[in-house]
Amino acid sequence: MTDYMGYFPLSGAAQRFEHRKCVLAKTDFPLKSFNMASTTAQAKPSWRIQGYSASACNCAWGCPCQFNARPSQGYCQAAGVWRVETGYFGATRLDGVTFAGIVSFPGAVHEGNGTMQPVFDEKTTAEQREAIAALMSAPGATFLEIISTMCPHQRKPIVAPIEFEADSERRVARIRIPGVLDVDIQPIKNPITGEEHRARIDLPNGFEYKQAEVANAGRLSATCEAPLAFSLRDTHSHLNRIDWSNAA
Repeated sequence: MTDYMGYFPLSGAAQRFEHRKCVLAKTDFPLKSFNMASTTAQAKPSWRIQGYSASACNCAWGCPCQFNARPSQGYCQAAGVWRVETGYFGATRLDGVTFAGIVSFPGAVHEGNGTMQPVFDEKTTAEQREAIAALMSAPGATFLEIISTMCPHQRKPIVAPIEFEADSERRVARIRIPGVLDVDIQPIKNPITGEEHRARIDLPNGFEYKQAEVANAGRLSATCEAPLAFSLRDTHSHLNRIDWSNAA
């Protein structure tokens, strides 16, 4: 692991952290360092989260990665936001928690060597942040734990306001994390008629989702330090329900 591990030791609404274009304007994060690697090396308590998410990447619509093919451009740049409707991590309730992740891989995801930037909504408590950090870290066999395994370059989590609105039925979503991430998702449209084109991905054994609505990421802009700095238009996006747990 790299020296990116651990939380920003910040506290108080007036403090600022600016790391190139990644800006954290406000945080109530406690004054302590938390090493994700040392915590998650221990056995995790029973946990489960249910809710919904929106993700976007640099692939063409449909994303070949969903079918075990290589990324459209040979490398991966992606971001996702997850909202927990009901959930727990041991004794910590996670109802209403929102968090995000930005990733970059020089090749296909399964080839590893990726970089990950976790982001926790400023409304979360210190206990909830520790729980989400564990859920986004190896070891484990759920989606974010697997992605973490593929990302040896872990950035320190950012605590910032996350604006997230999504309607999977309409294939629309809006994600705003000031100074960090900007995503606009809308339906794919027929290039001739302009009519909305609806498509789904059905993965009965999928570990990220079982079914997802495919959409167009009209704008996907990440403004962190490279390689997590990219600005894309009209690329793949999908919206889906999540139901993840470490139950056998």
